[in-house]
Amino acid sequence: MCKSEKSIYHKKLWEMKVKFLGDSKFKNSLVSRSRMSLWMIRAMTILLLWSCFVHLVALGEMWGPRLLKGWPSCFNHGHDFPMAAAQDMASLPMKIALPPKRIYQNNGYLMVSCNGGLNQMRAAICDMVTIARYMNVTLIVPELDKTSFWNDPSEFKDIFDVDHFITSLRDEVRILKEVPPRLKRRVELGVYHTMPPISWSNMSYYQDQILPLVKKHKVLHLNKTDTRLVNNELPVEVQKLRCRVNFNGIRFTPKIEELGRRVVKILREKGPFLVLHLRYEMDMLAFSGCSHGCNRYEEEELTRMRYAYPWWKEKVINSELKRKEGLCPLTPEETALTLSALGIDRNVQIYIAAGEIYGGKRRLKALTDVFPNVVRKETLLDSSDLSFCQNHSSQMAALDYLISLESDIFVPTYYGNMAKVVEGHRRFLGFKKTIELNRKFLVNLIDEYYQGMLSWEVFSTTVKSFHATRMGGPKKRLVIPNKPKEEDYFYANPYECLQLLHENENGNSLDETK
Repeated sequence: MCKSEKSIYHKKLWEMKVKFLGDSKFKNSLVSRSRMSLWMIRAMTILLLWSCFVHLVALGEMWGPRLLKGWPSCFNHGHDFPMAAAQDMASLPMKIALPPKRIYQNNGYLMVSCNGGLNQMRAAICDMVTIARYMNVTLIVPELDKTSFWNDPSEFKDIFDVDHFITSLRDEVRILKEVPPRLKRRVELGVYHTMPPISWSNMSYYQDQILPLVKKHKVLHLNKTDTRLVNNELPVEVQKLRCRVNFNGIRFTPKIEELGRRVVKILREKGPFLVLHLRYEMDMLAFSGCSHGCNRYEEEELTRMRYAYPWWKEKVINSELKRKEGLCPLTPEETALTLSALGIDRNVQIYIAAGEIYGGKRRLKALTDVFPNVVRKETLLDSSDLSFCQNHSSQMAALDYLISLESDIFVPTYYGNMAKVVEGHRRFLGFKKTIELNRKFLVNLIDEYYQGMLSWEVFSTTVKSFHATRMGGPKKRLVIPNKPKEEDYFYANPYECLQLLHENENGNSLDETK
């Protein structure tokens, strides 16, 4: 074979190889494309089926109770399930979508030590969360007061649902159970700045004076928290955050809440009930110096107690003068007379939300003689039910708080922290009836009645008429510039967070109603 023929032969052979390889690649690409299309179809089919399933579940939950009762399917939780299984399902906690975390540059860590009783600390916690949020700092779960008169060793987690507290507010502020490990040793050694903030301060005080200290020291400890934020002259968004913490962020432990529901159920089975916050307790009487109706031995005992606590600054107190000024809690005798004058049914259940009444059954007799259905948590529950919160006054107070919220009528005999905070919470729940007793008016009227200057009809009519507009309805807070202690307390009437702000049901302005 000549040279030219050989070259032609090799050229044709090369062209055949190239064509074969090209055809193979083309065929392989067709196969891979076919496989890809097949996988795409499968994926789309799976997504479509899953979407249909989700929609069917949603429809089943919506329409199942009415349309799918006879179907043996997952939509029907009724007759096809054993009772025990249904109860198990009902006991499962409902999953709630968490709010997204708020992302911000952390300016430092804020530690706080609350002081006072449960409700004073509750209001303080709301303030501290709000302050931390607007300083862009991280809040460490507050420490509760263990050194006050009540000597309650309870931690935050023993009273409040700490995980709910942290997660429900995470779109506003970062809250940690403890300082980060890199700062823990420093805190244990006490290498941080501690101070009490000025009472009744506005947000500019925290921005201009407290925030620089946080940035400087990285960890700041506020060792006093009661009434450290003003009632008024704050932006609406600040006030609404205080409400959100109080009404949504703070929740008692499941054990306390479950016990509260049990007590309410027991009471409801017998009809309506009134909660009486009868603040006629030894600590209150000793602190206030109120001894009206007490014998000489009791007066001396209360005086000794007042002098035993150095942080109770007022020692020499004129009891009768304070009573005439309306600064004393009503006695059981005065309370029974007032409730009767208001027209409260003598057969109504009266739940006493308080600790041990000073004078015991002897002093309570004036109340129980008129209202025989007086009950307490200790009479409604077995001692074993209350064992976990025995000698823990704040946990007991938390139980009373829950029952007070659910009552048909709430009547406090002294306008302390519990009375104020419960009143505000009941307003938030729909302006539930709370009788705001004017003690100064009442004690003078009661004295006139006892002296025979007033008939029962006149006495009763006067009491009803005076309190007709003091039932916890819509109103604006009384603002007294530069006198925060004398004006209305924010947590008793957080009207920025309530409905019916402009007019009540009768068309009256809030300034005209109470």
